[in-house]
Amino acid sequence: MSNAGFAKSGKTSRGLAGRGQARGSPSSPAHGATVAFIVEGLREDILAGRLEPGSRLIENDLTVRFAVSRGPVREGLRRLSADGLIEHRPHRGAIVRRLTEREIRELFLIRIEMEALAARLAAAADAPDRRARFVASIEPIYSDAPRNSCDYLKENAAFHDAVMALADNRELRDLAGRLQLPLIMAQVGHVLTLPVLEASVREHRLIAEAIVERDPGGAAARMRKHLERAAALALAGRAAGGDNRRAEG
Repeated sequence: MSNAGFAKSGKTSRGLAGRGQARGSPSSPAHGATVAFIVEGLREDILAGRLEPGSRLIENDLTVRFAVSRGPVREGLRRLSADGLIEHRPHRGAIVRRLTEREIRELFLIRIEMEALAARLAAAADAPDRRARFVASIEPIYSDAPRNSCDYLKENAAFHDAVMALADNRELRDLAGRLQLPLIMAQVGHVLTLPVLEASVREHRLIAEAIVERDPGGAAARMRKHLERAAALALAGRAAGGDNRRAEG
């Protein structure tokens, strides 16, 4: 994306710094931001789509936004890079990572299998306390209030996290966390229309129903169908946006 494009979209770190912080980010600590605060604030901006793929993260602007020196900012960017959320480009510095179509396709192929297993384990879990926490944590999926893409992305991540928590397989949860499903969906937020969001919420409710009713096969099948549709949506969105971005370094 060109500098003109950034100016038009307003999605550089400078645009966010000018407001002190991005909408929805945590409030600043009394004595300046810590590295963890910087990482969390930028992570939330990226996953909520407030920082779009290809957006530059300018150190000077981030020091102003978080009221710190360059040291914590650089460490925060290093951690985000290690998490796969940003990358460093020659002559451009740190930018929000943009996944390729191949990356999206391959990540979803793996994620579908892992999430289906998690749903199966969650439905089979014989743990009253964990099941009660699951029911409480997914309450937002039953709201009939209209959702925008930013709200949905948060709700979506929380729902999938709740399934993983009930499944209670630490290795599975750790592996799934590395596959960046929230990042994938944040990158195609422009295709999350109201009908798409409503369909996804219905699918979440069906998955939850199978889990609550202790139906491992049904939960796995519904999760698989849900993520297969999400994969097709993500790939279509990435392809639609690709032609406008090929000129980017």
